[in-house]
Amino acid sequence: MENIDRYNKLNKYLKNKFGEKTLKICIDGGFTCPNRDGKIATGGCIFCSEKGSGEHIKNNLDCNSISKNIKLQIKNYFNSYKAQRANKFIAYFQNFTNTYDTIENLKIKYDSALIDERIVLLAIATRPDCINEEVCKLINSYKNRVDVWVELGFQTANDNTAKIINRGYSNYQFTEAVKLLNKYHIDVITHIMIGLPNENLEDIKNTICFINNHNIQGLKIHSTYVIENTKLADMYKKGLYIPISLNNYIESLTYILTHINPNIIIHKISGDAPKDLLIAPNWNSHKKWIINGLDKYLKDNNLYQGMFYEK
Repeated sequence: MENIDRYNKLNKYLKNKFGEKTLKICIDGGFTCPNRDGKIATGGCIFCSEKGSGEHIKNNLDCNSISKNIKLQIKNYFNSYKAQRANKFIAYFQNFTNTYDTIENLKIKYDSALIDERIVLLAIATRPDCINEEVCKLINSYKNRVDVWVELGFQTANDNTAKIINRGYSNYQFTEAVKLLNKYHIDVITHIMIGLPNENLEDIKNTICFINNHNIQGLKIHSTYVIENTKLADMYKKGLYIPISLNNYIESLTYILTHINPNIIIHKISGDAPKDLLIAPNWNSHKKWIINGLDKYLKDNNLYQGMFYEK
């Protein structure tokens, strides 16, 4: 029992699916967000930086054409040392809302990323309110070339928290987006966050109960961290937000893993804050503390994914 996986880890899932190690190529597709451009709100979610969670993407390319820019990002990745670590890759449209454009422009952008036969999966991060029938039809059309999945932000089932973080869409819109993606047999990866303002373990329990009533294939668990130049940073500096402790974070992680559907793939158990922008909590920059702490707790208490799952 020493080396068993106590939850479904993404790396193992990808290796089983594609036969070998498979890595992500993070792409800046030149998108914005309806929560930023005024369609729904301005300023974005309170934890979101100016790069829309794309701080790790190095995109300093000066191109007049976004399609050329995307192609160059892919080519530069394959010309770097990173491409030597695997033979198969995921084209991952990461920051901002990557279905928030016309169908014609979306097709140009997605096509621009799929320029190398080593890319075996197209991953698209977006918002539930930017999923519709036409978007699903387009994404579905790529399934004859590569695997696809769509990552939907959700964060919390608490409507009050959703207002505080300026999420800008309802739980109902999330449910409808999942139904549409299910209709086209597109895998759904859901983002949730631990440590949001005013939330506690009871909120986590309600969020997991809500998620378990949906047909999703993957889960990203994100820690709430404070980085410079965000509204959450202003709240933190004014004493209006206190980050969750590492012990409480691991407690929440344990609840999520033991109560989530046992078939779901766990894509991430914490957010990766850019160290040069991180304000708090300090433990967030020590990923091994989180992974090792969780693994030890699960092992010591003989816990595993889905053992308390109830739909």
